[in-house]
Amino acid sequence: MDQRKNSGQRAGAAERPTLKTIAFMTGLGITTVSRALKDAPDIGAETKERVRMVARQLGYQPNRAGVRLRTGKTNVIALVLSVDEEIMGFTSQMVFGISDVLTGTPYHLVVTPYSLSRDPLVPVRYVVDTASADGVIISRIEPDDPRVRLLAEHNMPFATHGRTESGLVHPYHDFDSEAYTREAVKALVDKGRRRIALLQPPSRLTYYGHTQIGFQTALRKYGAEEVPLRINIDSPLPDIRDAVEALMRSPHAPDGIVSSSASGAIAVNAGIEAAGLSVGRDVDVVSKQSTEILNWISPRMLTCFEDVRHAGRELARAVIRRIEGVEPEELQSISSPIWPEG
Repeated sequence: MDQRKNSGQRAGAAERPTLKTIAFMTGLGITTVSRALKDAPDIGAETKERVRMVARQLGYQPNRAGVRLRTGKTNVIALVLSVDEEIMGFTSQMVFGISDVLTGTPYHLVVTPYSLSRDPLVPVRYVVDTASADGVIISRIEPDDPRVRLLAEHNMPFATHGRTESGLVHPYHDFDSEAYTREAVKALVDKGRRRIALLQPPSRLTYYGHTQIGFQTALRKYGAEEVPLRINIDSPLPDIRDAVEALMRSPHAPDGIVSSSASGAIAVNAGIEAAGLSVGRDVDVVSKQSTEILNWISPRMLTCFEDVRHAGRELARAVIRRIEGVEPEELQSISSPIWPEG
């Protein structure tokens, strides 16, 4: 029985493809195969593609423990993401975008979740203390974000989805929320709306300030007035729906609403309908979205596109280039809202 067990173990071990297996299948040296898989610049594109094709066919996966022992690297990029992130495609599109860039590189993505009810510093501190990743991507950035300070103090390569205002220069990709709310107000004014409410981000996040600047600037420029909506996109969706219903039933109901999230816009739409009113007739709503789902739910809602998949690509490129030693000020980008033509 022991002999059968041992022979089974040997067979299982032999079945796992290694660099030697790929070298045998391609007729190349083990060193060449290893360097091709690491995308070494001195290996030709045709050779790299042949090696990668064989590796894919064999189901080859590098032994991360061995890689770490040899190089001190994990080949891991950690995406620290709140489990409470907007549900309307944000998380999946971000992951897809990062994966687009990591495909064909030695790096693998590990999603490290946390809850808004817990200290967001904990998962970042764990990655730093255990050296379990070569680089980190974080979102929901605050003006003086302690996670950014921690990563910078430990010289951990990282990139943020959003900007800080602490004076620390670091890689980031951001969405131009100031332009979004400015253009959203204009779109409502163009439809004859003058009393406008804003479903905004929580005030602790940096893009709250950007959102407010664009909104208030546009109100002054186009002669519109704000109708206060005392709730934000982090509020439970039933609370948003109830707050909007109450506002729409009041004597001071807005005739236009700007939403800073797609899921929030769905709750806004529900509140308007609960008040017996209709989007596009009694009130117009503008929202950004990362998928086209709002156009299916409420076709008369005005929408613009936030390309979160593009953001994931930019963040992945930024953190990899930071690992390679590129200066952080060269790894900063902002994307604009994409409005439908016409």
